[in-house]
Order: sequence, then C-alpha cells, then structure tokens
Amino acid sequence: MRGVTRRFGEVTALDRVDFQVEYGQVIGLLGHNGAGKTTTIRLLNGLLAPDEGEVRTMGLDPVADGAEVRRHTGVLTETPSLDDRMSGLEAMRFWAAMWGVPKDAVDRRVMELLERFRLTDRARDRIGGYSRGMRQRLALARTLLHDPPLLFLDEPTAALDPVAARGVRDMVRTLAAEDRRTVLICTHNLAEAQDLCDRVVILRRGRVLADGTTAELVGAASVPVALILEVEGEQVSEARRITETFGEVKRVDGGRIDLDGVTRERLPDLVAALVEAGVGIYRVAPEEPSLESAYLALYGEETEG
Repeated sequence: MRGVTRRFGEVTALDRVDFQVEYGQVIGLLGHNGAGKTTTIRLLNGLLAPDEGEVRTMGLDPVADGAEVRRHTGVLTETPSLDDRMSGLEAMRFWAAMWGVPKDAVDRRVMELLERFRLTDRARDRIGGYSRGMRQRLALARTLLHDPPLLFLDEPTAALDPVAARGVRDMVRTLAAEDRRTVLICTHNLAEAQDLCDRVVILRRGRVLADGTTAELVGAASVPVALILEVEGEQVSEARRITETFGEVKRVDGGRIDLDGVTRERLPDLVAALVEAGVGIYRVAPEEPSLESAYLALYGEETEG
C-alpha cells in the first residue's frame, strides 16, 4: 500500500497508509477498534477501492483484477459464517465447489484438510453441534481449500479457550513455516502477535503509527525495562544511590538490586556510572519488554472508539 487513503463520507478510515509485506512473512496488523484494520483487508482483496494511493496484492491491482486476487487469498473473518444445518464434510465439499476446486480433486483435498485440522471424527456431524474451537478450525480449513499463498486472519483465536487457541496458533505457525504462506493477522491479542509475527504494523485513526519488529517498536517507544543488577555486597549502598537516579528500586537482597523503569537508551549510562564509582558489577540482566508494553507506550491513554 502506497499513500492509500479511503474515506466513508466525512470519516477518513485510512489516511496516507504505507506498508509492504514480503513473501513468506507473518505480519500482525494491530490497532484499536476503528483504526482501519478491516478496511485495509477489504482494500487488499479488492472489495473496496482506494480514494487515493496505490494498492497491489501479489503484483495485481485488487480492483481491476479482484477475481484473480481472490483466487489466491484466503480470508478468515472474526465471526465465520457457517451453516449449522450442514455437516462439516458437506460444507467443505460445497465450499470446494464454490472455490472451483477440480471435481476429481475435491474429496482428496477435503479429507486432507479435515484430517489436518483434527475434524475427521466429527466430519459427518452437523456443524451446529461443533464447539467454538472446532468451528474455528473448520473455518480455517475452509480458507485453505483452494491452496492460497496469502492468508488474511481476523482475530483467529478470539473467544477460544486456551487449549483451542494454542491449537490454532500452532496451525498458523505451521502454515507459515512449513507451507511458506504469507499471513496477515488482525488481532487484539498482543502476546499472540509477538509470538507469531515477524513484524507488526500498528494503525491509529487510519494512519500507520509504527511498523517493525517487537525489538524495533520497543526501541522507538523508549519502553522502560525491569533490571536485575548484582554488585559487590559491600558496595550495595553506593550502587543503590546511583541506580535510584535511573529508575525505581523495587527490591534489595544482599548484592542484588531489582530496578524498574529504566529505558534501554539509559542502560549504558547506568553501567558507566557504576563503573566510574568503582562498583564491582557481576550481572546486569534487563528483562526484554513485551510488544504490549511498546503498543501501550506508542498508543498512550487513548481508548477504543
């Protein structure tokens, strides 16, 4: 997407958005509700046209070549529409026909996916009797019937129990790593995004607020880190005096000082100050900040809306 703007009446859903996804990457598209994530997916699939800027999906114009684009993409919506009256097997065969899977390949493809997503035993049962996790796995299997190289997953683990959510995450990880698919995930689960994604794009009010790996976002946001510091026991008082000018001392135990609120940029200065004061340092162990801490630091106190 290059300089993409999309308006709905007086509302600007996307405002000069730029980002690029490389082949084989897993990208997280993050942001509060209303940030423009769903609009982005619709633009990339040719369901909407940009008012300004350029959109390309696999080198194609999604508006002019929408049918061709959609032959090569799979979309999992946050609440997949499933016909509860059909069995999983019937539904998969129906969707295979809709996707144009060759008739002589339908049964093989359907059974492969039902087995892969652990649905074989319940394939002839009505979808209305499936658990939420089973429904989500069926919906994910559906997106793969036509073997698309590009997947769009909107909240793939929303409202799933921990075991079902872990299963879906494992499947997404496998799809990306083993099948070499490109995956774009919209999610509010920041721990999940950090675990699955090569990098994330954060949208705020239709604009790209940040784009990078977790480490890059943490650096850009100057996120404070928790720090364990071990010094010579006899010098702990002097070490504490110095560290208190860099952050909040949470705990002192022998020669160990637990410090909170130090930014990564100031860590070298802290170590240098201790060395200059002649303090013997045995260990400096910063705790790596999370994507959640970087997201909240970048977004500030703004609530959804």
